[in-house]
Order: sequence, then structure tokens, then C-alpha cells
Amino acid sequence: MSGCGVRPLRYQLEANADWVWANEGNPELGSLLSANLAALRPDAYAITHQDANQVFFSCYQQRDYYDLVDVDNFGGPAPYANSALWATRLGGLVYLTSTDGRATSGRDPNRSLQTYGAYARSHPAIHEQGLRLLLGHGIQQAAARGLGAEPIFAYFNGEVHRVMLRLTPGGWQSDRYGFLGYCHGCGQFHTVGWRQLGQVSCRCGCGHPPVLSGPMWLGPLHDHKVIGAMAALAQDWGWPETEKLLRVMAAETPLPPYYYLLGDIGRRGRMDIPPRQRLIAALHRHGFQASPTHLSHQAIKTTAPLADCIAIARSG
Repeated sequence: MSGCGVRPLRYQLEANADWVWANEGNPELGSLLSANLAALRPDAYAITHQDANQVFFSCYQQRDYYDLVDVDNFGGPAPYANSALWATRLGGLVYLTSTDGRATSGRDPNRSLQTYGAYARSHPAIHEQGLRLLLGHGIQQAAARGLGAEPIFAYFNGEVHRVMLRLTPGGWQSDRYGFLGYCHGCGQFHTVGWRQLGQVSCRCGCGHPPVLSGPMWLGPLHDHKVIGAMAALAQDWGWPETEKLLRVMAAETPLPPYYYLLGDIGRRGRMDIPPRQRLIAALHRHGFQASPTHLSHQAIKTTAPLADCIAIARSG
């Protein structure tokens, strides 16, 4: 949905797009959209008011493939994700959106099953779960067509999940598409592959069976090189807050597919909430990888088990 046309304008004026197709499902916004895009060259854009799937399949039938297809919708992207791939050239980018927090947070697992073909459960890392459900859905849809899809970046702004994927000729990574286990007893996360589904137990031996969410993408959230290049641009352009965000995203890229809330560490350790940077520095001294996460200012991503996070935080 193009709305009033701000995003098509930015793609043209700021990103130097050769040509932009702005499709807005509500024809009542046609006059406003036309007035705003009139600032562009007449041969630099097109405006339509069609169903998005109709647009995408029309592109495929005419072999009119695009470098970037931005699917900005209400709710989940499932009705459009598959057809959007048909309009994207190999090597091109697909940008997916979800505004349906109930489906991704585990509050309505039946809706997540309907939307993503995945069962989402509630746990402390639900914001990251939302991004991984979107990525997993896009990657699986590409794989069903015999194509590959690689995450470029995944971003959560507090309300909306947005993920960008690059379409590739092949390379289905089934080992990175699986389940996330969470133990409500001890608070530990771990990943679960398809062949482990009949043997799932909490690795700490606490006796509580973990709940599973998925399937979802378990690999890196971002392409480290792309994020690094974006951070360098933000620095050159004098955008300190954007650069800071991108540096955090780069740091979280190689870490496990979950995060620990500082409040949960404090509660389970029966102590005050540990300062984030002090805890990260202490984890580094103990040989673990750790970083902040853009998903929550009150969380960390780390290779350390939760029990070690608690012990290290308690020791100061």
C-alpha cells in the first residue's frame, strides 16, 4: 500500500530509483497520491489501484521483473509474499512487513499457524521471534519455487516487523530453518532441528519440558557486510543515531536466535537488574560473545547460557 506516496517519493528522490510503481489498494487516495508524485518526472513512475497479487502476477506474465518489491500491508504478509517473489528479479530484494503482533508474539498461536505455517509460543524473546517468522516464511516460499532467499536485514521498531530478503538462484538452507525451544522453568533457550523433535528436553536438566515455536529462520538476522556498508554511509551522511542502530545490528548478527531480558536475569538471580554494558563486558571477560540488541534496550544477546549470565551478573 503506497498511502499518500511518501515512500515512492523517497525511493525516487533519495535512492535514485530509475522508475517506481506505486500501487495503492484504496482508489479514494488516488488524487492525493497523484498530487504528491507529480513532483517526479512523468516518465519516472506509475500509479495503480489493483490487488497486489494481480500486480505481481502481471509483472511475471510480462517478464517485467523488479530490483526491489516492497510489500507494505496491514497484518501479516502471507497473502502477498509468494506472489511478490514472481515480480522480483534474481538478485533482487523483497521487503516484507507485519503489523500483526498477536500472531508473532504467541498470544494467538492459531493465527500464526494460519499466517506463517508456524506455531508461535509466548516467551521473553517474542520481538525477535516475529522477525524470524517473517524471514522463515519468505525463505520457505522461495524454496518451494526452487529458489533461495538470503536475509539482508531485519528490523523491529517497537510496533512493526520489517525484513528484507535477496532472491537467489538456489541454496535452501534447511539446517537454519527449525524450531526455538524455551524452558519456562529455568528460562533457557535452545534451537531444535527437525530430527530432534522427538527428543526435546531442557538441556540444563531442570525437568521442565521446553515449549517449541516454529518453524522459523534460525540463521543470522542480517547480512554483516551490508549492515557495515549502511553504517559507513550513515557516518558519512552525519546520521549518528542511525549509525548507532546499525552498529548494534552488526554486533548482534552472529549471535544465537534469541535474547535474554535483563529484568529476567535479575528476577531469576534474585538481585537488582544488572547494568547492560557492565554485564556484556563481564561476559566478554569470561570468554562469551555478547552484545546489545536493537530489539530491546533492556536485553542482551549472548552465547552464554542463562545460568552463566545470572552467575556472572551476581559476581559483579
